[in-house]
Amino acid sequence: MKIGLVSGEFPPMPGGVGDFTRILGERLLEQGQDPYVLSRPGSTSDSLPVSAVSGWGPGCIPAIRAWIRRNRIAIVNLQYQTAAYGMSPFIHFLPRALSVPVVTTFHDLRYPYLFPKAGPLRDWIVMHLARSSAGVITTNHEDDRRMQALSHRRIIPIGSSVPSLTDGRNDAAEWRRRACPDDDAFLIGHFGFLKAVKGLDYLIDAMANLRAAGCKLRLLLIGGRSNTVDKSEDAAYLRRLEERIQQQGLQDLVAWTGFLPDHEVAACFQAVDLMALPFTDGASFRRSSLIAALHNACAILTTEPAFNVEVFCHATNLWLVPARSATAIETAIRRLMRDRDQLDRLRAGAAELSAHFDWDVITRNTIDFLQSTA
Repeated sequence: MKIGLVSGEFPPMPGGVGDFTRILGERLLEQGQDPYVLSRPGSTSDSLPVSAVSGWGPGCIPAIRAWIRRNRIAIVNLQYQTAAYGMSPFIHFLPRALSVPVVTTFHDLRYPYLFPKAGPLRDWIVMHLARSSAGVITTNHEDDRRMQALSHRRIIPIGSSVPSLTDGRNDAAEWRRRACPDDDAFLIGHFGFLKAVKGLDYLIDAMANLRAAGCKLRLLLIGGRSNTVDKSEDAAYLRRLEERIQQQGLQDLVAWTGFLPDHEVAACFQAVDLMALPFTDGASFRRSSLIAALHNACAILTTEPAFNVEVFCHATNLWLVPARSATAIETAIRRLMRDRDQLDRLRAGAAELSAHFDWDVITRNTIDFLQSTA
């Protein structure tokens, strides 16, 4: 089946949706499908045919139509993330503008900026995209609940864009030496672009309290500081976070890796004692940083999910704490620093849970859903 993948971001541009689209396209190809990608100028792939549109304004609609005709595409899978399309309203009308079915994968349901005081129109335009699509794929329980009125939908989680290393001990040891000169210090890791929803300010406050109590610990911030797509949105938060680190006197405890290739990210995962991902809205299938840490069998401290997620089990595969609480994070880290056996149990549980996000399963489920729609 000729499948068109439309995405607002694609490598080499950094971003989780672009990485997801690349891996999905490659796996579709491996499973006998015929995928084509349409994204921004500069997008490239060694294995997939990639085309580009100059922008996501009104001209994108005829450009997408021409791309479909040229490649004889049978169905389009739109990878939807609000910010990735430059807050343009036109992408929301794509299903009604094309002659082939459009299945929309919602990576988030944030409302786009349209114009001042747009109000309810912002919600309406996102739900218009969902209702006019031939099918809807949600990646998490929160978004699926919002789509519950739609009959043709399915939850298919995202997978990890960071491969696990079978033997990255040398690279991991080097990253540990860089971030943690004290051999006996407890090394905490955080992965992903820095946004307010990641809750890193609560982790910083917890670390300040732990240091004041005499605990020896360090923090390794893994990956780029900001996403190109959301850069302006997150710049203010990043400035406040850097100021907070300075004010707390933690500069010597925090190491920033900057953007890294995937194998180096995996080595960093192996280097840390604990991954801390204190999302302000709770752990979720939507969080690619959480899934990457699970895929690399990390011991993970994160926040309680906003909705019940049966596979997330406290003290078995995740250590769960209330959201927006530096005190809860501090208490959990203090406990886990003393209990290496518990850290090992969390690592084993993460490795088992990672099978839930296996790319072969994700791809097969996507193909089945697309074929049921085409």
